[in-house]
Amino acid sequence: KTLIAVAGTATTVAAAALWLDSYDRYAIHLSRISAAKVNEISKMFLSMSRDEIAKLGYMHPGRVDVIGAGALVLDRVLMQSGATEFVASESDILDGIAWSLGEKS
Repeated sequence: KTLIAVAGTATTVAAAALWLDSYDRYAIHLSRISAAKVNEISKMFLSMSRDEIAKLGYMHPGRVDVIGAGALVLDRVLMQSGATEFVASESDILDGIAWSLGEKS
C-alpha cells in the first residue's frame, strides 16, 4: 500500500528523508518516502532539541515545536495501515476544492 500525504508534516518529513539543505517544493512533490525512513526520521526529530530542529534549513519556524509529534503520527498511520511508503504532495485539499469549484463554472 502507498498513502498520499499532504501538508506540513508530510512535506517536512520528506525534506528530511531527502536530506535537503533547504525547503524545495519541487524536490519534495511526488517524492516517495518509505515507512522505514519515516520511522527513522520520527525518531530523529524526537531525539533532537528544539534548537537543533530550528536550525534545520528546511524547517518552517511554525513547525519546530510540533514536528516530532507530527512525524510520530505519520509513522503510526503508516504502520496501522500497512502502507510501505507515502507519496508527498505539495497539492492539498484546498487545491482540490478550487479545482472542483472551477469545474462547476
